[in-house]
Amino acid sequence: MNKKFITPVAIVAVFVAIFVMITTNGFSDPKKNEVKKMSDNPKYEITCTQGANELGKIQIELFADVAPKHVANFDSLVAINFFDGTAFHRVIPNFMIQGGDPNSKSESKDKWGMGRPDQKRVPAEFSKLEHKRGIISAARSQDPNSASSQFFICVAEAKFLDGQYSVFGQVNSGMEVVDKIVNSPRDARDNPLEKIEMKIVKLK
Repeated sequence: MNKKFITPVAIVAVFVAIFVMITTNGFSDPKKNEVKKMSDNPKYEITCTQGANELGKIQIELFADVAPKHVANFDSLVAINFFDGTAFHRVIPNFMIQGGDPNSKSESKDKWGMGRPDQKRVPAEFSKLEHKRGIISAARSQDPNSASSQFFICVAEAKFLDGQYSVFGQVNSGMEVVDKIVNSPRDARDNPLEKIEMKIVKLK
């Protein structure tokens, strides 16, 4: 009976083939690609306070490849400390928390959420991303292209918003802080009875 042996040349050829496949992503793990992509996204930290008490910090990342105009607008506002002192002025359990209106810095509560006419408007950037728990999306009026500085964070799935509002980020950590905020005692207009302020800094 003839026995077949693997020759040294054949062994070398196999190792060369494996090396080529690895270096050309033939064996690359798609999850690693996702992590790399995530690591490239801009990240921010939102410090939330209510009165003299710090409620905690929310770390977020924004999807520059999905909604570049919204991300650029948000980033430019953080750079000038625009959000510091604004409030999470609207809290609805099992739905979302909303904030970022400049009126909430010093105006009366009846103006919170109204925005200002001189604010830059950002055109809609709809995508296939779903409004799930932890998703950050742009608040707007009836006009799809009226988003400015206000944003909301979903605390539960809100599929009825999919394709209607511009998703531009997600919470990476601190959803327990978001839950504290959304469950704060509120009035008939969904305003927290005691103002909840934010301060946002860029991490990367």
